[in-house]
Formats: sequence, C-alpha cells, structure tokens
Amino acid sequence: MPASGGRVRRPGGKRQNRSVCVSEPITRMEPPSRRYNSGMSGPAASVSRTVTSSMSSNSSSRFQVAVVGGGIVGKACALLLAQQGMQVALAAPRPAAEGARRGGDDWDARIYAFSASSQALLERLRVWEALDPARVQPVRDMRVFGDESAAETDPSLDGDLHFSAYAAAVPQLAWIVESGHVERVLDTALRFQHQVKWFDDTATGLERDVDGVTLTLASGAQVRANLLVGADGSRSWVRQQCHIGTTQRRYRQLGVVANFQCELPHQETAWQWFLGAPEKLMADEEPANGEILAMLPLPGNRVSMVWSADEAHAHDLLALSPEALAATVAQVASGAVGARFGALRCITPAQGFPLVLQRAEQFVQPHVALVGDAAHVVHPLAGQGMNLGLRDVVELGRVMADKESFRSEGDLRLLRRYERARATDLLSLTAATDGLHRLFSLPGTPARVVRNLGMRAVGSQGLIKRLLIGHALG
Repeated sequence: MPASGGRVRRPGGKRQNRSVCVSEPITRMEPPSRRYNSGMSGPAASVSRTVTSSMSSNSSSRFQVAVVGGGIVGKACALLLAQQGMQVALAAPRPAAEGARRGGDDWDARIYAFSASSQALLERLRVWEALDPARVQPVRDMRVFGDESAAETDPSLDGDLHFSAYAAAVPQLAWIVESGHVERVLDTALRFQHQVKWFDDTATGLERDVDGVTLTLASGAQVRANLLVGADGSRSWVRQQCHIGTTQRRYRQLGVVANFQCELPHQETAWQWFLGAPEKLMADEEPANGEILAMLPLPGNRVSMVWSADEAHAHDLLALSPEALAATVAQVASGAVGARFGALRCITPAQGFPLVLQRAEQFVQPHVALVGDAAHVVHPLAGQGMNLGLRDVVELGRVMADKESFRSEGDLRLLRRYERARATDLLSLTAATDGLHRLFSLPGTPARVVRNLGMRAVGSQGLIKRLLIGHALG
C-alpha cells in the first residue's frame, strides 16, 4: 500500500419534530400545494403487456394498497405487498423503453451500495437473481482516511480505519449496483406480478375519508385504496397533499458523481477520504463545510466517485472537462487517489445533486404511510440512504403481514407500529451521519487531532468495529 494512501490534504404553524438530531440551522418546511411530477425517468424494458397505461376518465378501481412513486423503493414496496397477497396499484410514469442493453463503458452515474438486508429483500422478490453478475460488484474491504494536516508533525495522529469482510466473518460488506440496472429488473418483475396494476400516470388529486383514499390520476382515472404509500422522493407529493411538514438542514453541498476507468485494480475496496474545506472557501465569513471523497468499486477496473463538495467548489468540478476532472480527482489527498488507482479516465458525465438532512414530521396518518426519501433523507457519507428506504419497505411489509383480520390496511394503530419500529434505526443513522459530517467540518488543528485520534480509537477496538459493520450490513 503506497505511503501516501493514508494522507489527506485539501484539493484545489406546526410543531418541529424533536427527534431530529441536528442543532443548527434547522428549517421547518411547510408543504406547498403543487401538482405532482415524480421526475423519475430512465431506461427500462417495456412492460406494456400487463401495465395499464391509461383508463377512461369515469373509471374507478379498488385496491388494498396504492403506491405512488416509480423509484427502486416504490417498486420494491409494490412487489413485496403483492407477494404477500395484496391487490396493489402502482401510480408512476413508466420509464421510456431503451433501444439497446447497456454495456461496455455505458454505466449509470448513480449507483447504490446495497447492504445484506437490502440484498435479502431483492432476493425475496426474485430480483437479485435476475441482475447481470457482470454489473454487480461485491465490496470486501473499506478504507477510511482522516486529515493529513493533523499528522504532519506527529505520525501517531494519523487517522485511518479499515473494515474487512474477512474480519467480520461475512462474504462481503456490501454490493455496488447501478440504479438503472436495478430499476430495469424491477420493471421486469412487475410485468409478471399480476397482483400489481401499474398506472402509467401521475397523481393529481387525493381525497380521504374514514374508509380509505381516492387517488385521481392525470388521465381522470380514479384509484380507491385502503392504504396509500408515498414513495415519491424527497419532494413527495403525497407528503404535501397530507400537509405533513418536514424538518430540514441544508449542508450547502452537492454530491458530485461520475464513473472512471482506472489503471490499477480497486481491490474490491471502497475508499473514502475526509477532506478539509477548499482553501478559497476557508477565507469566507461563513464557515465552509469539510468535503468527503468516496471511490466505490465497480466491475472491472472501474470506480464510481461520490464527492460531497461545497456548492461553489462542486460547480467548479461540474464545469471541468472529463480529462480535467480525472486529473483533479487523481490529485486529491496529496495524490493518494492517483496512487491507488493509477491513471483515471472519466467514462460518464459528472452530475450533481444537493445534499440535505430531512425528516418528515410524521411517517403515517390514517390510510397513509411514507417510505424512503419521502420520509427521510440523510447525508450520503455512510451510503445508507437506499438501504434505509428498503428497510422501510421490509418493516411495512412485516406490519401488514401481522395485521389482525379485523383491521384495515390503513388503520392508524396498525401504521403506528411501522412508524415506531423505524424510529430507532433512523435516529441512530441520522445521528451518526450528521455527527460525522459536523465533526469533519470543524476547522483548526485541535479538531483535526481529536477526530483522527477518534478514528484510531475506533480502529483499535474490535468490538466497536464489529458493531459498526453490523449496522452497515443492516
């Protein structure tokens, strides 16, 4: 392992939910009234044989559950509940059919690290076995590097962490898979699940009464259901229609993502560097956030980058040519990235998305439940956002499976069980990710020394490391 690998240097009104573990600045977001547009699109195989693309304006259908949202979490939720014998409606525009199968260097920039619990869910849905093995990458090790500046005068202050699947007695820590590939396989699974009726449409109206909900679609069709599941993302239309507010803290950062072909093997390892704020931002009156660079392994000699960068710096990165971006990434951490991976070649255009911490004030109301980003959004530094959403799906499925026969799927007492069960998991992960982000954003040498010593302490305690790995595995 090159000596430089562990060194890091900077590169060039409603009640607020009291369970959100952030101290400042928290913004309570009032749900605006606006027309729903899921914004979810992407390549997918056509599923027209069993998908209802439109219905006459005076038609109405009754279901036990209606799911709004066409992402991974929404589709997985529809499949799981249907697998449990429920009649399910899925309301989401279908992705446009792609002309040819992806291959070669045609990789999605958006990827996810799936934990063991997420993999188990996808396996239960018969989705995992249908994924192309050539597009699934196991992660056997994880290396985390702290601040170099704290160790410049004393090497004992170097802050490194190593998590190993071998040490944890598991085959792998996680799997890296493209978002689009998982969605396409989910689309195929929905094609053969006759308990699900997919309405290729957007939701525009919602009415509730004591017996359930009535969802009106843009086509004029109406869907009647005992339970409405909002799986429609961080700007959830369902959440807004139910007047559920959110508590939110903006990190003033963008997640810059891109994929690279690398010269040297990635060793089936996920690499993460905690970086200070860019020098030009440290002089500003408003404190700049510390940045984080993650390089996740993809099949072959490819890696996926997630750079949590201050907004101004992120826009600079997005403006670079592919060649300039590759050169910039290679120089991160005093050239440690280049030393690990050799020459880099950018194989997907860089994209950016805003980073926020957000939580809905309620996860449930009578006949309504929120899952995934509609309920909560966390910082991507732990790579657990998708896994949190899929754990929501598993828990909602468990609650529905254990439902007493005299209760409706939308019974509030039943839904409260789901909300309570998810509270602890979400609270602990929110505290961990937001706390780490705050810790590595603190300026000054004393703060750098403290966090590096903390990383060394964690690395030397086998029990703590096993607990962290166990939580990451789900």
